This record gives sequence, C-alpha cells and structure tokens, in this order.
Amino acid sequence: MPELIDDLYQLGDKIEDSKAPEAPIEQMWTKAKFENKLVNPTNRRKLSVIIVGTGLAGGAAAATLGEAGYHVKSFCYQDSPRRAHSVAAQGGINAAKNYNDDGDSVYRLFYDTVKGGDYRSRESNSYRLAEVSANIIDQCVAQGVPFARDYGGLLDNRSFGGVQVARTFYARGQTGQQLLIGAYQAMERQVAAGTVEQFTRHEMLELVIVDGKARGIIARDMVTGEIETHLADVVVLASGGYGNVFYLSTNAMGCNVTATWRAHRKGAYFANPCYTQIHPTCIPVAGDYQSKLTLMSESLRNDGRIWVPKRAEDCEKDPRDIPEEDRDYYLERKYPAFGNLVPRDIGSRQAKVVCDEGRGVGPKVGDFRRGVYLDFAAAIERMGEDAVRTKYGNLFDMYQRITGENPYKVPMRIYPAVHYTMGGLWVDYSLETTIPGLFAAGEANFSDHGANRLGASSLMQCLSDGYFVLPNTIRDYLANGPFEPVAEDAPEVLEARKSVEDRIEKFLSINGDRTVDSFHKELGNIVWEYCGMERNDAGLRKGIELVRSLRQEFWRNLKVPGSAATLNQSLEKAGRVADFFELAELMFIDALHRTESCGCHFRSESQTEDGEALRDDEKFAYVAAWEFAGGDQGGFEPPVLHKEDLVYKNIALKQRSYK
Repeated sequence: MPELIDDLYQLGDKIEDSKAPEAPIEQMWTKAKFENKLVNPTNRRKLSVIIVGTGLAGGAAAATLGEAGYHVKSFCYQDSPRRAHSVAAQGGINAAKNYNDDGDSVYRLFYDTVKGGDYRSRESNSYRLAEVSANIIDQCVAQGVPFARDYGGLLDNRSFGGVQVARTFYARGQTGQQLLIGAYQAMERQVAAGTVEQFTRHEMLELVIVDGKARGIIARDMVTGEIETHLADVVVLASGGYGNVFYLSTNAMGCNVTATWRAHRKGAYFANPCYTQIHPTCIPVAGDYQSKLTLMSESLRNDGRIWVPKRAEDCEKDPRDIPEEDRDYYLERKYPAFGNLVPRDIGSRQAKVVCDEGRGVGPKVGDFRRGVYLDFAAAIERMGEDAVRTKYGNLFDMYQRITGENPYKVPMRIYPAVHYTMGGLWVDYSLETTIPGLFAAGEANFSDHGANRLGASSLMQCLSDGYFVLPNTIRDYLANGPFEPVAEDAPEVLEARKSVEDRIEKFLSINGDRTVDSFHKELGNIVWEYCGMERNDAGLRKGIELVRSLRQEFWRNLKVPGSAATLNQSLEKAGRVADFFELAELMFIDALHRTESCGCHFRSESQTEDGEALRDDEKFAYVAAWEFAGGDQGGFEPPVLHKEDLVYKNIALKQRSYK
C-alpha cells in the first residue's frame, strides 16, 4: 500500500528507464538503433499509426513514418496542419555543427543542455538530442528551409542564452514557420501518396486502451460535432505543452493539455509538471483585457542590452533622457561571463527582482511597473540601422504594431511570460509512455531539458523526435505485429466513447452563470500568483485550496451555450479548462513536494546568499513521475509519486553558475 504523505500524495515504487542500452553514452544511440527490431517494407503496409498533433514533432513523424510505408492517421484541431503552434517559434534551432570553429561539439551541446536544465534531465536522452542535432540541419536544408546565410553563402549562426558559442541556425525571426513548412510539405507529399490520412478540425477527447495497450482515440469533429472512433496499432501524442494553464502565455490560445491529460487518466505517468518555463523576453501585460501575450525572440538579446534605471524616481522618464551612468545593466553587472545571454530562468527572475524593487518601467499594472528595457541604441550605432533591420526587421515590425512604439528610436519594453513546459508525459529512451503502444514526442513528453530549457532547443527536440528518434524506436514495438484487429463495438471502445458523450452532456446541462473564459482567467491568475516565477510552502498550499474551490464552482456554475451537434467553441474550451483544473492541482502538489530550487522551479526557502536557485541533490536528484489514482469532478484520490533516479556518469553534479 503506497504511503500517504501530507494528505496530498502517495509514495509509490521507483521507476526506471529500461530501454536505454548498456553502452558508453556516445555509442548508446547507435547500439539502440541496431538492437531495435526491424519491420520489412511489405509488413509496414499492414500496420497503422495514429499521430495527434501536426507541429514539428507530429508533422515530422507523420512524414517519416508515411514515407517508410506505414498507414498513418494524422489529427489536428486547427483548420490546417500549418497552423500548429510550432509556427510561432522565432529565434532559431540549435545544432552542434561547429561551423564557426568556436569550440562547439556534441559533448558541449550535451553539457550545456544538462547544465541549463540545472542537472535535472536524463543524461542518455540529452546526449542523443545533441548527437542527432547535426542531422536535423542537413535534413531541413535538403527540404529547402531558407536558413540565414553569411555573405559567402554559408549557413549563419547566432548565440542563445546559456551558451558561449554560436550554434543557433535561424531564418530571420521566422524559424519555426519555415521549419514547419518543411515538415508540412513532406507530410503533404505522403498525403498525396496515400500513406498519410489527414483529419483537420478534429480534437482528441479520449484514449482507447484494449488489453492494456493503446489502440486508438475518440475524437470530435469540431465542425459537425460528430464523435468519431479511430483505431490503430499504436498511438503517438505530439500535442504540445500545457502553458495555457496560466491563461496568459505566449502559446496560441487553442493550445491545451487534453490529449496528454486523457492519457494520464488512463495510466500514463505525468512527469515534472511543476517545471514550467517563464521566458524573459515578452511584451509586458498591458491590462486586464488581454487573453494572450507575445514573445519577442531571445535572439534579440544578442545585440539588445537589458537595463532599468538605477533610481526608482527615474522610471517615469523618457528612457532616452536617462544618461548612461544612471542606467543599471543588471544582467551584465551580475553575470559578466554571459551578460544578457544568461539562461531563461535566470533572466526572468532577475527581471522580477528589479521590478519588485520598484525599478520597473512602463505603465503601472496594479501596484507595480512590470517591464525592463531592451535597448538597441548601441547596436544601431555599431552596425547601422539597416544591418539591425536585416537581422531583426520582422520582430521590430511586430513590436511596433502591437505597442505603437518604434524600437529603432525608443528601447523595447519586455517582461517575463509563460512560454514552454519541460514537464509532460513520462517516456523511456524509446519515447514510450507507461502505457504500452502509447508514445509521446516533442513538448508533449517530459523532454530532454530537465528543469529549464535552453533557447532554440525546443525546435531541435521536436525535429529530433519526429524525424530521427521515433521512427527508429516505434518499429521495435510494431515489429511485434500484426496485431489483433479491434472492433469499433468492442466493450473498451464503447466505454471510451460513452465517457466522451457523457462528459459533453454534463457540460451542456450545468447551465450556470459563468463563462468558461472567466473560470480559465481566474484559474490562470491563481497558478501565476502561487506557482509562477517564485514559490513557497504557504503559497502553494493556499493555491491548492483555491484551485479545488474554483473547480467545484466550475462543475456547479458553468454556462456552455449552444449544442454539441455543431461548431461550439465554448464546449471545446470547457473540456480543455476542466483538464487544466486537474493539471493545476498536480502542478501545485509537485512544486510543494520538491522543496529544493532547480532551474525554473524556484522555492524562496531554497536559495543561495546571492539569490540563485539552490538544489538539494541528495533528496531530489530524480524525475517525479505521477500516476493518476482515480476520482472525478467532486474530488480525486491522492496521486502516486514514482521516482526515477537521475544518475550522472558523464557530467559532474555541481552548483550552476553563469557569472
């Protein structure tokens, strides 16, 4: 019987990654590819794969598996796969090519990733990511992705946070869009060839498990409202992260946790949910009316300098009237080795610190000015405005359209915002979850990044998983086929379908007074306030109570107009927000149990003398994999914590420093 701790969670058995082969780390992936069983081309045509999500991970996986000859069903809730949120990535994609001969290597990218994640990632996965990175660039160049090039025509690089080399390949400020077009055209080629079947405007609402294995999904046609059953031999979730639990984030407003959370409720462990990344370079909140925030690429920190006035009384002045000696370039002052290119968690916390001191800039939102300057005056003087426009023009144009301010003349104002989630479904070295036959790729899994992701590594992981890792590991599972066909009227299928229909009927029948958006906004405020950039014991406990109370009101007082038999965006949001409520409680519990600080998870009780995150490796050098223990709207059984010990054989554990 698991031990109940603090009346909040149970402690279960330890978990381990049994798929990583025994070999030196630099030989591990080669050995795994050889040992994974093969499926001959004729048999591939008899096997089927469902992929949920068409971003870089899902689109790349669909294209690659379709090209291999499997029958692939691809699902997305957007009206086109090209609208997946990967399109919004701006700054670039990392790869250990060392084109600049500045000391980069596969090992250095591996080291930077583990250090950037504050030593809370799995060594084997992080090394494979670095190893595969070089192949990604070759693949994308062959597809025609228009990476930036230098005057001589060679691929150009720039730097991102947490590193001292230039390894980031980019396509101006539109890298995600260009990479997604590459994956999209590769997938559409397979659609035309008949190996990939595409389902747009479809949302996965339940996972079908037969004989303990993932065998399909229940999806809703978002245009007609029809509930559909789709069955296959294996299911891949590439549905992105859960940052929208905060309501305000840089994510597209449709991004949600439903696909992965439905899998979690069916038995897939959810790992490290409290690891949520706050990006330091975003346009600040302007008022209560906003429903979304906008990212300004981390690449801007290559040439832009971040500062605030030294004196609070100068914060209302025009920044151009504040002399150099009265400016505090606080990142350059505190972290001279990395300057403005510190990792995201550090940059975000330091922005909060100076604003909490009363030195923030811009209009007041509540009692504080939440903004710092990102100034390009020195870069324009050094390079000329035309050169800056060539590198960052589309980003400057976007900033000016949103704020009405000309960043060529006046410093940008930026402030941290929720951007990415390192937590996700627990997977082994093969990207398989704790449910056999269910795989998770990209941001949907708990990833390779530990407690903090370095900039430009999200696109790298998504394409690594989609093009190279998943196609090599999923065949080891599919080689056990052909699998016994599952009938649409099988009891497990009918039960999953009925649960979806009952849930929809419940949303429509509550007929309360409050909109879905009002609940979502209030939930987001709770999560941001008590489980945001800085956390503590009292705040986390209060947050749990507030989430539980608001969830009860949600199920008692929700108003969903319209019907289920047509397009109904309020109904769509209701299901997503209901899942966010359950996720939020687990985030709080995970953050409360981890009393150390590490990366983005900053507990005010655990910090160094100069305010940096203080880890506790003796107690917390593990992945926290949470098992759903049952329950429904009224309340839930305490979740079960399974620990995966993190063993470091190739990198020494030490206190992270960027000074």
